[in-house]
Amino acid sequence: MKTTAFFICLILAGNLLAQNKLILKTDSTGIKINKEIYGHFSEHLGTCIYEGIYVGENSDIPNINGYRTDVVEALKALKIPVLRWPGGCFADTYHWKDGIGPKEDRPSIVNVFWGGVTEDNSFGTHEFLDFCELIGTEPYLSINVGSGTVEEAIDWVEYVTSSNESPMTELRKKNGREDPWDVKFWGIGNENWGCGGDMRSEYYADVFRNFSSYIRGNGFQKVICGPSADDLEWTENILEVIKDKLNLAQGLSMHYYTLPTANWEGSKGSSIDFDEDMWFATIRNTMYVEDYIRSHLAVMDKYDPDGDIKLIVDEWGTWYDKLEGTKEGFLQQQNTLRDALVAGINLNIFNNHADRISMANIAQIVNVLQSVIMTRGAQMVKTPTYYVFQMYNVHQDAELIPIELKSENYDYNGEHIPAITASASHKNGMTNITITNSNPNQSLPVDLLLGKAYKNVRGNIINAKAITDYNDFGKDEKVVMTDYSIGKVKNGELHVTMPAHSVVLIQLEE
Repeated sequence: MKTTAFFICLILAGNLLAQNKLILKTDSTGIKINKEIYGHFSEHLGTCIYEGIYVGENSDIPNINGYRTDVVEALKALKIPVLRWPGGCFADTYHWKDGIGPKEDRPSIVNVFWGGVTEDNSFGTHEFLDFCELIGTEPYLSINVGSGTVEEAIDWVEYVTSSNESPMTELRKKNGREDPWDVKFWGIGNENWGCGGDMRSEYYADVFRNFSSYIRGNGFQKVICGPSADDLEWTENILEVIKDKLNLAQGLSMHYYTLPTANWEGSKGSSIDFDEDMWFATIRNTMYVEDYIRSHLAVMDKYDPDGDIKLIVDEWGTWYDKLEGTKEGFLQQQNTLRDALVAGINLNIFNNHADRISMANIAQIVNVLQSVIMTRGAQMVKTPTYYVFQMYNVHQDAELIPIELKSENYDYNGEHIPAITASASHKNGMTNITITNSNPNQSLPVDLLLGKAYKNVRGNIINAKAITDYNDFGKDEKVVMTDYSIGKVKNGELHVTMPAHSVVLIQLEE
């Protein structure tokens, strides 16, 4: 009996080890994970721009031409590939000519969507585009369709990108910029089904045709204002109206925010005071994005079977209740280990759809929603989400390695979701694998079937003691990226233990 029990235990142990299996399909696909999938979003909202990015040249906070030095250096280290501006809802109230010329002559604007605050327009087109050059990122400009005109949009494109002699280029030179900027990403409106004008889909589609036909430039990537979450009707109706003019668009946007409660009207849940109920709900709800991606791509394939129009997830991230004591409409929340898992899961999903997703932009870059940086006066902290982007930037412009993933479930209160997500890529002789374990209670073994031998293996991990841990001002960081011992490849296989609530990077050198 003892012998039989012993073998039964061995069989059960073997089955446990086999529950999580990751198979790399190493044949070349030619699918590139565009670096722009690791993009960011900056809106005139709360303290994202003013106090977060820009403090002005006369500030006591160390700055480079008004841009916070600490933020500049942190973003340069993060290798930000693209940054969207000026919104968001703000974009469709923004008139770009108010934000150029001598700052003392610029009119003020009331930010009607976010807190009703008055801004002095000291951060405008020049300031944004110069900031992009400073941190080494591509700009992505959102055109005002909701309250703007085609003429206003044409003038902005001419002002920014043209080297011809014209009134707009002369105005640019008068304002201190001799050479044009290289801007290729242009969003034609933002959330025009909502804060961008409450438009019907067919009406917006005609507006898009009108605006896009005038937004011309070599290599321009023009983006349709696409749906929110699972609004397939919006996507269908837009593409039906422009089906004879698909060449006017190179991208279609999609917005999806992760709310633990899925309740826009009431409480969205706390960003710091939560238990496993909210942890599970957040992870579950963020995983829905893959279903929405597949559904919208299926609609897009009907009208664009060659896949020339790419899906651009240009707003994504967590959205919780505002922090106690912060201003209404500023959308300030804390960023915990939970947000690190959300970021890792989303980026794995985007990577695995890199054949059709060309860009994604987390909301937002500083101080707002799922930010990578938070500031308070002269202090700055890097959030757990920052470290996920730092970990995952190895995937930028790498070749996607398709994977076959078998994951056990993370079960909670009668519901279940996959415990493990992953994605893989290859670049410069290095295979990079990123894995998340969303189970907050269990370490999980994962068998990696690599298909070939590797000479060196190294790893990094993002984790913390508690799921509610975060990095706070003036305190030691609780959530960081550290080295992680992986083990050795044997016979083309690697056995890895994924600690509870962790994000791991495995790098394999050929």
